[in-house]
Amino acid sequence: MPRKLDLRTGWPVWSAYRAPSVPTSALTRDAKADVLIVGMGISGAMMAEALTADGHSVICIDRRGPLKGSTAATTALVQFEIDQPLSILSKMIGRASAEQAWRRSRLAVSNLAARIAELGINCALSRCQSLYLAGTMLGPSQLRGEAEARREAGIDATYLTSAPLAQTFGIDRDGAIHSHGNIALDPCKLTAGLLLKALERKARFHASVEATRIEDGANEVVVATKDGPTITARQMVLATGYELIDIVPAAAHRIISTWAIATCPQPRKLWPRAAFIWEASDPYLYVRTTADGRVICGGEDEDFVDETRRDEQIADKSARIAAKLGQLFPHLDVRPEFAWTGSFGTTTTGLPYIGAIPRHPRIHAVMGYGGNGITFSRIASEIVSASIGGLDDTDVGLFAFNR
Repeated sequence: MPRKLDLRTGWPVWSAYRAPSVPTSALTRDAKADVLIVGMGISGAMMAEALTADGHSVICIDRRGPLKGSTAATTALVQFEIDQPLSILSKMIGRASAEQAWRRSRLAVSNLAARIAELGINCALSRCQSLYLAGTMLGPSQLRGEAEARREAGIDATYLTSAPLAQTFGIDRDGAIHSHGNIALDPCKLTAGLLLKALERKARFHASVEATRIEDGANEVVVATKDGPTITARQMVLATGYELIDIVPAAAHRIISTWAIATCPQPRKLWPRAAFIWEASDPYLYVRTTADGRVICGGEDEDFVDETRRDEQIADKSARIAAKLGQLFPHLDVRPEFAWTGSFGTTTTGLPYIGAIPRHPRIHAVMGYGGNGITFSRIASEIVSASIGGLDDTDVGLFAFNR
């Protein structure tokens, strides 16, 4: 069963904005459902909303409770740009597959924004432009090539040289790709909103419930829990974030730690158009604003070693991130009002693993989201709900475990 990780530490900025509470109950007796979802963070919430919308009976369990894992650690830059640039990903998996992965990612952001509006979820959603700055991984000439690769794939991208970048956005860098179509939101309010929609459709939420054993047969999956009751379902979805369950193959997957800060609200000091900003560097800095004018900035990523060492670095990493933010925007008050750390899974290609686990067709898993957690959660909800409904998603092979 899962290795237990302390997924986040510190004080995430989302604690300043109260998300609706999601009621759960204890699991006191054996239960049955069409689908059992393990995990009640953003991935589990999207899955529960999609599956209940399709008419399935759903049970969700979480050993902590709703929104208590890594969801609150995200900075929630919901962007279609995959961690691996298109020009580099094309060399890794072939141009056609790379272009399709990027197009699907862009579609997922659009679909998510439309679904949030349709459901009327209040999660401070705003549409954002983005700037991908020249850095140590892609310099100006490579960045220009990346912009051309995106345009050839049908994805709008404009290469800005240093002069218009400074003139329009007040940023002193050698160049950047300017694009449109990303969104910013409050991840806790979105997760709570999706779970509450699923609850309206009679989903059952149980916490704190820990799965201890999974047995899957030809027709069903039976899950034993720590306190005794069992749950029987036709299908199971593992949305446990970076706490991998033994049954899930860990191929090409590693865990990374990241650190983030949020400043005080300072709406009058923000850069023009408050675009998302991230760098073509490794590790890269990423920056966004909140609806009330805070600046959220994260980065300094490292391979995950252990929670204690990761947490001990919050003060040092926060100071480094604040200093980098100050170099980018000297006029900002970069002192952290919030500082936190979290861990996330990533893959070599930057593409997640989504779908049925090899040799376990009734057990679906989602993992390896990298910096695109919310975007890939949306893709996972589309692919897995189609599969459970007996449909074939055209992109299932791009993200499959046996790809």
